[in-house]
Amino acid sequence: MTGIIVATDQELSALTEIMTGTKKLQIHDMTFYLGKINSTDIVLTKCGIGKVNAARTSQIIIDKFCVEKLINIGAAGALNKALKIKDIVIANKLVQYDFDLSSLDGTEKGEIPKIGKYIYTDSELVKQCKKILLDNLDYNVTIGTIASADRFCSDINEGEQIREYFDAECVEMEGAAIAQVCMLDNIPCLIIRGISDTPNGNNKTDYYAYCNIAAKQAASFLSKFLD
Repeated sequence: MTGIIVATDQELSALTEIMTGTKKLQIHDMTFYLGKINSTDIVLTKCGIGKVNAARTSQIIIDKFCVEKLINIGAAGALNKALKIKDIVIANKLVQYDFDLSSLDGTEKGEIPKIGKYIYTDSELVKQCKKILLDNLDYNVTIGTIASADRFCSDINEGEQIREYFDAECVEMEGAAIAQVCMLDNIPCLIIRGISDTPNGNNKTDYYAYCNIAAKQAASFLSKFLD
């Protein structure tokens, strides 16, 4: 079974719309949706926004459903100025850009003890994603670094600094936490993000205008991947 985690209602709806044979299961305060996308058995849930929610949900879905792999999809804000609304970013590695022990022990920003600066996704799953790029897609797909933090990045200068320091393509608020739990539990992980806003100073406005589009684009790519 494949586990899928999203953060928001928009991202959840984008996936439940393409699921079949859906059944609901309640665990703690969370609803899990069991069914199929294409012919793949999946369990889907919404974790809520932020890294703590994402990490907690990842461990629950791994423990309760014994998933073979865990996928996170959703929206993200572009850091790379070449990215446009509806483009897709697939993480080959992630970083928690708000994790900073540099003033304590001189380590680099983002470096987590016993984890490292970057958390890598499953190379085989990323390789499978590359096969989809052979199709005639009407949007661009970039494979690279995704940066996560417990804040919404809307400041152009901060975005440029994150881009320069971590060579990150986009920012969001859950992916690196999910990837870290998967790494610790030895579960293959894949992070797929649709671009909802770009570094133009209007990120908040753009996010609310385009988050549904970004979520549906990421869900569409996931469907192709599972097929």
